[in-house]
Amino acid sequence: MPAMTRRRLVALVGATALTAVTTGCNAEGSGPAAEYPTGTIQIMAPAAAGGGWDLTARSIQQGLTEGGLVEETVEVYNVEGAAGTLGLSQLVTKNSGDAHQLMVTGLVMIGGVVTNASDVTLEMVTPIATLTAEQEVVVVPADSEYETLEDLMAAAVSDPESVTWGGGSAGGTDQILVGMLAQAAGADPQAMKYIPYSGGGESKAALLSGDLTAAVSGVSEYKDLVAAGDVRVLATSGAEGVDAGEGKPSPTIMEAGFDVELMNWRGIVAPPGLSDADRDAVIALIDELHASDEWQRILEQQGWDDFYKSGDDAAAYFASENERITEVLREIGLAA
Repeated sequence: MPAMTRRRLVALVGATALTAVTTGCNAEGSGPAAEYPTGTIQIMAPAAAGGGWDLTARSIQQGLTEGGLVEETVEVYNVEGAAGTLGLSQLVTKNSGDAHQLMVTGLVMIGGVVTNASDVTLEMVTPIATLTAEQEVVVVPADSEYETLEDLMAAAVSDPESVTWGGGSAGGTDQILVGMLAQAAGADPQAMKYIPYSGGGESKAALLSGDLTAAVSGVSEYKDLVAAGDVRVLATSGAEGVDAGEGKPSPTIMEAGFDVELMNWRGIVAPPGLSDADRDAVIALIDELHASDEWQRILEQQGWDDFYKSGDDAAAYFASENERITEVLREIGLAA
């Protein structure tokens, strides 16, 4: 069936209901089919323009509109601050029950909730889907004395004050990776000198100016500097190496002898209080987006890993990641 003829999605109700706290579904687990969308879809990027969440939100917008999946307008707007928790609070408190309000989220927000002691958590939203995953990369200036990750971690263990790390917001994926590396190397995670930055541009400038010994971010963030020869890749955080800008597979943290693997995943959620029919309709639309040629083209263009889980599978994954990352944050001293 052509995509344009399916842009009005009818959700078949009767899927297993998640808990009311997690999904906002009604107790009966059934109801009339929902026509969706019936108006403008608004997608919140809970961070400043130009970052990973913003790019993901605008890619969803592009996939829905240019892929011909909706006739209605799809708008993206930004609510920045506190590792996404300000946007999360707005979604939960002001948009409850509105299936046309969606928000991009991800692993960083779990850390943000913990480190900012947020009263609003991801357990309060309606999980829709995980979408993408990206490896982290550890880089140093091209003229750094550290040729390998083993060299860098040896210095971090023997003299933590001599190594200054930089990356994204406190408690986010980048700092989590630094803490996990310290643990794996036998160092005290809380002894690591980590400077959080609000954007990738700031951390890049700090690394190139010599303010940082090493930087951690998503692979795509440093590809340009790697390709230009300004920085050196020490390792990436996935199970296998990827092209981080050098035109060849990168060394991995595991290959360097440290038992660490971490992927920075991103997904999409809806507010609490949705009916079963509305929840299923939103999931059906994002399922169709994922299956579209336009979305697959976007994944390839951005270099993102396809990391798709929707509905109940997404809800289960969100819950397991919340538990796992909260425990990691406790171990590295960022959570009580």
